[in-house]
Amino acid sequence: MLSRLFAPKVQVSAHCDLPCGVYDPAQARIEAESVKAVQEKYQANEDPHFRARATTIKEERAELAKHHVSVLWSDYFKPPHFEKYPELHQLVNDTLKALSAAKGSTDPATGQKALDYIAQIDKIFWETKKG
Repeated sequence: MLSRLFAPKVQVSAHCDLPCGVYDPAQARIEAESVKAVQEKYQANEDPHFRARATTIKEERAELAKHHVSVLWSDYFKPPHFEKYPELHQLVNDTLKALSAAKGSTDPATGQKALDYIAQIDKIFWETKKG
């Protein structure tokens, strides 16, 4: 009798464990933009102390971007998304690898490549939000 009294009256379901508003590829993009900007500043400055600080910041930002992409992959995207966008697994993998490359490089082209991949994830993400 008590179990019926305290049983939920309405059952709800969602495809994610929190409201989808908490996920946004913009977080990864902002960090990746920082990576590229630091790479450009690194190239423009010969001071070894500046370069050491820039390297540390670049590596931290690249890790944060990787984290945000990984969270999208593991927490936001669900089987129906992967069915509709079969390239999504490979795209996420390529993005993470590009961010790793940018983390270990001072060449702004590596930062731009990561940004290009994130833009593709962003496009798919917003398409999934429409329907």
